Amino acid sequence: MTFQLVEPILLIGLGGVGARLAEKAKKSLNSDCLLISHDQKDLTIENSIKISTKSVVNPSTHLIRGSTLETSDEIKKNIANYSTVILMSNLAGKAGTGIGPIVSRICKQEQKNLLSFVVMPFKFEKERIFQSGIALKRIRQDSQCTIVVDNDALLDSNPDLTQNQCYDISNKAIESMMHSLKSSEISGDTNILSTGKATSDIEVSLKDSLRMLYEDAPPNSIKRSMLYVYGTDNIPVGVLNTISNITDGTFDENSTHIEMSSEESKVVMLSSIQGETRFDKYDPLGIISQENTIDWDEPECSIDCELDLKQLE
Repeated sequence: MTFQLVEPILLIGLGGVGARLAEKAKKSLNSDCLLISHDQKDLTIENSIKISTKSVVNPSTHLIRGSTLETSDEIKKNIANYSTVILMSNLAGKAGTGIGPIVSRICKQEQKNLLSFVVMPFKFEKERIFQSGIALKRIRQDSQCTIVVDNDALLDSNPDLTQNQCYDISNKAIESMMHSLKSSEISGDTNILSTGKATSDIEVSLKDSLRMLYEDAPPNSIKRSMLYVYGTDNIPVGVLNTISNITDGTFDENSTHIEMSSEESKVVMLSSIQGETRFDKYDPLGIISQENTIDWDEPECSIDCELDLKQLE
């Protein structure tokens, strides 16, 4: 099943990374933008929702999630006039893991067409790995289409990169994808967005993208792959044919989209996954089915309960 992008479209950016991605994507899609965060410095535009954690300086993911529940009516009001919501979040951060599952659930309840972009943490971020796995599971189940960008897979396939370089490459891949979103046929499943370092050798970029993809999913779980080749003004036609031959020999079903407007030569690959990915292991309790989970409809969170308890002397 193909995901259908229906106008009007609202971009929602969660936290600092999500906000920056949403603001840049707004120009590509000519859509409205809403920012949501518990940190005021992330909210750089007027159309924003501040999640109040009161006087807590370093709130937990569960406190942020509980506080987001209290703003549900405000979120519903902001998404009411839109057919499609594009959610952008970094699941390595508290805003993404805390706010994301609440916003995705509200979109599902309000019957919105939901496309979710999520950025996954590095595996050395142990505590974040667990929280990202829980959040991703819920966001995937609420979304018609989920696109996952895995920083750790990029680092595994390019061990010479710094952490900030990985962030930069991942963010640029998402930005490139947003430029092509309206003209693309995206599978309504879980999709993995893979790419490589910018290079003048486009075949090297393709191989980097494949290595990154295989870090996240085994070859037999890849159902379909869309290949976006950027910077084609500088790429010989013979090289483009070689790229097409490589992908045709790698996947059973493949289609190629050529993007003519980019100056930077690179390959971005969007692959639809049917089966297990590395992210399924991030949440050890993820093997328990939704039907066997008590109170699944209520994401785990902590709320501020001011109990009037008398001190015993």
